[in-house]
Amino acid sequence: MKNFDSLFIGLMLFSMFFGAGNLIFPPFLGALSGAAFWMAMAGFILTAVGLPFIVLLAISLAKGGVDAIASRVHPLFSTVFMVVIYLSIGPFLAIPRNASVAFEMGVMPFSNESWNSTLVLFLYTAVFFLLVYIVSLNPARMEKFMGRWITPVLLLSVVALCTVALVNLDAAQLAPAGGYESGAFFKGFLEGYNTMDALAALAFGIVILTAIQKKGVRDEKQLSRHTLKAALVAGTLLTLVYVSLGLMGGKMAANGTYENGTAILSSASSLLFGKAGTAFIGFIFTLACFTTVVGLTTACGQYFSNLLPKASYKTVVIAVTLVGFTLSNLGLSQILKVSVPFLVTAYPLTIVLITLSFFNRYFKNPRKIYGSAMLFTGVFAALGGLSAFGLELGALQSLRNILPFASVGMEWVVPALAGTAIGMLLSNTGKQEPAAADQLDAKAS
Repeated sequence: MKNFDSLFIGLMLFSMFFGAGNLIFPPFLGALSGAAFWMAMAGFILTAVGLPFIVLLAISLAKGGVDAIASRVHPLFSTVFMVVIYLSIGPFLAIPRNASVAFEMGVMPFSNESWNSTLVLFLYTAVFFLLVYIVSLNPARMEKFMGRWITPVLLLSVVALCTVALVNLDAAQLAPAGGYESGAFFKGFLEGYNTMDALAALAFGIVILTAIQKKGVRDEKQLSRHTLKAALVAGTLLTLVYVSLGLMGGKMAANGTYENGTAILSSASSLLFGKAGTAFIGFIFTLACFTTVVGLTTACGQYFSNLLPKASYKTVVIAVTLVGFTLSNLGLSQILKVSVPFLVTAYPLTIVLITLSFFNRYFKNPRKIYGSAMLFTGVFAALGGLSAFGLELGALQSLRNILPFASVGMEWVVPALAGTAIGMLLSNTGKQEPAAADQLDAKAS
């Protein structure tokens, strides 16, 4: 496998990660964080770039991938957890979110009162998902199609927008607002959840490994090495784009008040490029959302066709595109209502699970430790999700509030540590379990 192959696979991985949320959230963070921008962006990058990188690292080092890691809790947990993750980052949440954002940014700015928006959305998503289906049918060609063609165009477009904005916009940083007045780092850390990239990394791992294997790589150490190269390419590009978009958002803050990052990007494009700017930003959003939906559809196709032997890859891709198409027509606002509560619940579980995987070799009875840690984490992560959904928790809310880090939305940290400690104590009371086939071995050191 040549170095250029790792580069192009890294570009493909970047395009799979870089979707609607990756465009929307950094400029809004920049506008609100103001003088606290760098602290906020550091927290954002930690969860939006660092955590996905760590997930890919764990998957590349584990024999059996993410399924094997989750099986250390329990085989049933592994199946349920991964099915929920794939459905959420796939047809039930991330896929329709990206398709809806592509429509909102690529079509709606050109609409008028005579349009039937429901019909236009139906026709747009029909064409969008037909193209997704066609491209997703051949995963072997994804690296060439996305890594060599679409991603360079997408990158150049984003670079052009950010460069023109940073050169031409001149405004002093405003005072932090919107929750960034104190604890900007932790606020940015939580905002990084919204990209969904750490969850997507759980799914994209199989796509990247498959792409590398198609190049003739079979040795496990070589697979890990090339996976990390691709992840470094994608992570570096994501970091540069996030910082640039965030700085642009900070400069735009002096020009008005914005409800979200979409409004900032639309205003910036119009201000800098005139009427053509509306089409330009719509083009960027369409490319970004399309590549992410293709990546997620492919990942779901590979996972569920392996999980359900009677379901072919083509059958799963058809099902994913049809469900994504149907839910996209519900509208973006309905989709976003579900996303935040789910992410608040899923991210702590993912963080703890992946963190434990790096210490697996030192555990005497891994299942007790994993099980206890995930139980304690899951309870408080679920409470956080219910609270984000707007439910009144009564006494449970009071319990959450007294925990350390509750003020920054990370009350699950101490329960996770307590669950791990209890699991370690319990593990010392029984016989040592046989080393699992998926255990991280000496190559991880």
